[in-house]
Amino acid sequence: MRVLVVEDFEVLARTIGTGLRREGMAVDVALDGDEALEHLAVTRYDVVVLDRDLPGVPGDEVCRRIGGQSRVLMLTAASTVRDRVDGLGLGADDYLSKPFDFAELVARVRALARRSTPALPPILSAGDVTLDPSRRVATRDGRRLDLSPKEFAVLECLLESAGRVVSAEQLLERVWDSSADPFTTAVKTTVRRLRTKLGDPPVISTVREGGYRVGDA
Repeated sequence: MRVLVVEDFEVLARTIGTGLRREGMAVDVALDGDEALEHLAVTRYDVVVLDRDLPGVPGDEVCRRIGGQSRVLMLTAASTVRDRVDGLGLGADDYLSKPFDFAELVARVRALARRSTPALPPILSAGDVTLDPSRRVATRDGRRLDLSPKEFAVLECLLESAGRVVSAEQLLERVWDSSADPFTTAVKTTVRRLRTKLGDPPVISTVREGGYRVGDA
């Protein structure tokens, strides 16, 4: 899941970003409206967590320009019904008043991400491998797998693709953030570690000059 956090209070922005990464999300952070639009011009996000009160281009205008290409969770210190109605009228999909509980923020981001893609089963599976995104649990043949957030996210992407080939570039875009070096070996290294943890028989196949898939090549 790819998320953009747009918040001008840097401590809060970095805290949200760190927390969402610990939940297995790929997160970019922007501190004003202009920077947010720069990110949005080059990257497709599942969810944008957007502060309404931003320097530069206001949050309301950023929301208008997103225009439905991403789900928007709008944050604001204002909490009246009129404020919420106005925010939703601008195109936001959900609204959260500050201060907020981080667990609620995570739940709302996940709910919006599910709405941004075709409906998926609550439990993803292939053979004896299962993955529960909501509980952050993956198992093989009933054995719980001890996966890092990146390994979990890669497995989730591959299972969501239901046997279709997923390129290394697609995994880099969906699992890592904009600071990732496109020439890095991070994808290959993560897939190798994931294969080791999944054990035999192999679950992930490499498709030459294509990428990776769950199942036979």
